[in-house]
Amino acid sequence: MRHFTQLPPLALYIHLPWCEQKCPYCDFNSHAVREDIPENAYVDALLADLALDLPQVWGRKIETVFIGGGTPSLFSVDAINKLLSGLRALTNLSPMAEITMEANPGSAETEKFCGFREAGINRLSIGVQSFSDRCLSLLGRVHNSAQATHAVEAAQAAGFARINIDLMFALPEQTLSAAVADVEHALALQTTHLSYYQLTLEPNTLFHHVPPPLPEDDLAFDMQTAAQEKIQNAGFAQYEISAYARQEDYCQHNLNYWQFGDYLGIGAGAHGKITHPADASIRRYSKQRSPARFIATSNSDARIVGNRTVEIAETGIEFMMNAMRLIDGVPKQLFLEHTGITPVQIQGAIEKAQSAGLLIVEKNRVRPSERGLLFLNDLLDIFMNEPAAPARVIPINAAP
Repeated sequence: MRHFTQLPPLALYIHLPWCEQKCPYCDFNSHAVREDIPENAYVDALLADLALDLPQVWGRKIETVFIGGGTPSLFSVDAINKLLSGLRALTNLSPMAEITMEANPGSAETEKFCGFREAGINRLSIGVQSFSDRCLSLLGRVHNSAQATHAVEAAQAAGFARINIDLMFALPEQTLSAAVADVEHALALQTTHLSYYQLTLEPNTLFHHVPPPLPEDDLAFDMQTAAQEKIQNAGFAQYEISAYARQEDYCQHNLNYWQFGDYLGIGAGAHGKITHPADASIRRYSKQRSPARFIATSNSDARIVGNRTVEIAETGIEFMMNAMRLIDGVPKQLFLEHTGITPVQIQGAIEKAQSAGLLIVEKNRVRPSERGLLFLNDLLDIFMNEPAAPARVIPINAAP
């Protein structure tokens, strides 16, 4: 059995599943808009869903909120205002909470940015993906390069001090010079955060079934290293495998995921992870994926389609699979605080990863090595496949 003397931070994820069209590389729970979005019904369902989830976290403060999708910026300002007003009425939301919303470039959406800011959104994540019109076309995106630039400038004009640009590399037909040009364009816009990651062909996507011609691995590696040099020369630190920012602008919501914090998940297909001190358990759950089905069941337990307890034998693996995405790793004490058990459970995997040169174990911290970051899947495979030792449970505030 676990022992918790304190609880991890609590976040809230809100899923708005509609997009203008489904991108061929996207494996998220998103649905192309075929008729008008049922905004009022969906926001009502979100708030009903949240109200039924809250007994799991009575008295706990929500530190961050992330509104993802889909394309949340397709929703009207009135709908987002209603959602955030309902959230404030129902929860103990930190006055300093980071509240992020994903947005896509497009004139109809950028016109709403001032309204989103006034409603309470204080961080915007803009899905640019590329500043090349040719690459955007091959990715199935509905915006062009000029609209992408305008979206960032419109967000800045609307008063957003914290803006992330989502950018991908190793795109169909992309050259090294084109990949570097994308990064230079993004940096020139002087936003506070950059998410930079390789296009991958995920199962259950059109690109997986009909793969486009992608750059060879060596070229993709050259793109990544050239881009990282440009990003770091601009003063951005790489703090996660695909995230770059100055320390004051790290995404606190995502840090909570990577540090094995707790989060409520509301909306169609949303997932959550909650620590329950009463029975010393950690549980994961998921919601109905179909928007129509979610709306219909939002006032009942039928909205939940998955609900499982994270077994003690799984906990170390789950913790490390998140924490090893962080460039600086995590303090050893955090394992105790967020799992309720000691690291002895995964000591065999730690020693094996250390011997392979993939992991660095310091006095108070464990972190991936440079080699571990380059071969992250190999590092994570060790934690997935090494048998777990029996967990020794001690109070979190005891000496490690």
